[in-house]
Amino acid sequence: MTDWFFNLELFSKIYWSIALIGSLFFIFTTISAFLGGDTDDFGDVDSDIEADTGIGFQFITFRNLVGFFTLFGWSGIACIDAGFSKPLTIVISLACGLIMMAIMAAMFFYMNKLSDSGTMKFKNAVNTIGEVYLTVGANRSSIGKAHIKVQGALRELEALTDEENDLKSGTVIKVKEITENGILIIEKLN
Repeated sequence: MTDWFFNLELFSKIYWSIALIGSLFFIFTTISAFLGGDTDDFGDVDSDIEADTGIGFQFITFRNLVGFFTLFGWSGIACIDAGFSKPLTIVISLACGLIMMAIMAAMFFYMNKLSDSGTMKFKNAVNTIGEVYLTVGANRSSIGKAHIKVQGALRELEALTDEENDLKSGTVIKVKEITENGILIIEKLN
């Protein structure tokens, strides 16, 4: 095996080295992902900014670079075996590697969007029907509480009303709007 490798010309040796090393890292990261391992020791920036939702699409990550070098190496070997010129081989292998990086970045970006943070968005409470839990004072005189179902979960939230009479416990209500500080403005449902 070593004789075969040392008999290759330099251009082929470079592509075979990149392909084999990239494939080893690819296999290692794939196995660790399935076993629950983490690749932070290898400079994985994906989890370093996991809590930061402002970055979004990440093109240059450890996983994407592993994918780039793996596909870069193997597509280069395929081009060499097909008899393509060196410049054409470099262009094709670069294009294949970059396409792989883009596919992987898009895949992780859209998979990340599938996760749910569990944070309630108050605007989703508008026009929902609920029930008064603790009496809400008339004309916004005192804050009460209401049970409403928002984002699939029953929540107990503070509420005010513009009604002329207090809304007693058990009254069916509808959420009209939300104040800036997250208090529901409710009205009695007729």
